[in-house]
Amino acid sequence: MQAAQIIEEEIQSPSEEIAGRLIQGTAGALEMFSIYLGDQLGYYRSLADGPLTSMQLAGRTSTQERYAREWLEQQAMSGILIVDDEKAPAHRRRYRLADGAREVLADPDSREFFAPVTQMLAGMVRPVQMLATAFRSGGGVSPDDYGRDLREGQARLNRLVYLNELPQVWIPAVPGLRARLTEAPAARIADIGSGYGWSSIGLARAYPLVHVDGFDPDAPSVDAARAEAWVEDLHHRVRFHAVGAAEAGGDGEYDLVIAIDSVHAAADPVGMLMAMRRLARPDGAVLVAAYRVGERFSPWNGTPDWFRYGESVFHGLPSAMTGVHSAGTGSVLRPAMLRDYAAEAGFGNVDALPAGNGRFQVYRLHLPA
Repeated sequence: MQAAQIIEEEIQSPSEEIAGRLIQGTAGALEMFSIYLGDQLGYYRSLADGPLTSMQLAGRTSTQERYAREWLEQQAMSGILIVDDEKAPAHRRRYRLADGAREVLADPDSREFFAPVTQMLAGMVRPVQMLATAFRSGGGVSPDDYGRDLREGQARLNRLVYLNELPQVWIPAVPGLRARLTEAPAARIADIGSGYGWSSIGLARAYPLVHVDGFDPDAPSVDAARAEAWVEDLHHRVRFHAVGAAEAGGDGEYDLVIAIDSVHAAADPVGMLMAMRRLARPDGAVLVAAYRVGERFSPWNGTPDWFRYGESVFHGLPSAMTGVHSAGTGSVLRPAMLRDYAAEAGFGNVDALPAGNGRFQVYRLHLPA
């Protein structure tokens, strides 16, 4: 009887269960934005060199000690930092990164690097009042209103994938494509929605003969991409243009036309795919990489759709809705939807390639014979 009473006491009502989950979500949101501060202020990079007091951390990052101390204590409460002696006076406590935290929060070359996600989140919620207005009016929210954090966070998050997996895994998955990119005459690549340029740079790094044109209508992203190309000493083979696919020149001149995580963001995805078909050589390859989602809508389908839907509510859908007669795709671009868009754009079959990773699925869009 006593055991039954204990079990009964542990059973939560539906409202208690939802309330408990929201409390956990609130704690998680505050933790994400605290990580954002640590990332942007350089706190994690400083702590990666060894334990620090609040005075030392503030001195190294040109911030104020009282704020640094509060952040350190909060991070210790979250388990991200370890305090050497919690009983020591506040200004003498030394904090260090917990095991594994360096790879996740302070190492941009780690596969587990997560800090950029918090930067993306900060950008997504920046125009929240404009978003509420858009929900009422049916209009959109301009990409400019999301600011640098969203652009830069996305670029930082995908950087390693673009530098490594794109040229080393995705390209070889297309029969004959790797050979074409390594032989003379030099192949030409059109990178649609090139963002900060890491996809274009990754291809140019891996294939020293190719010439890459990156196209993106977002001028700040193009400026950042051009700067990266100069730093990488690839500006003579990688050029960036502040125009969308529809305005891109070079009809029938590209051996590879690729769009990564950008078809869903287009107000007119069919028009974007038509432009990609126009740019490709008759014997060229057209690839689209999209975030991996379920084949169909299901609240509990075991895929990361929950993240894509959240991103879509705050950014993917409203930014696309700024266009005239927007298709309103949203961030959840399901395979069947992509195939429908491709067929309308004049492509033949669409094959899901044995490439990509847990985040991306890569598709080849076959040109008509």
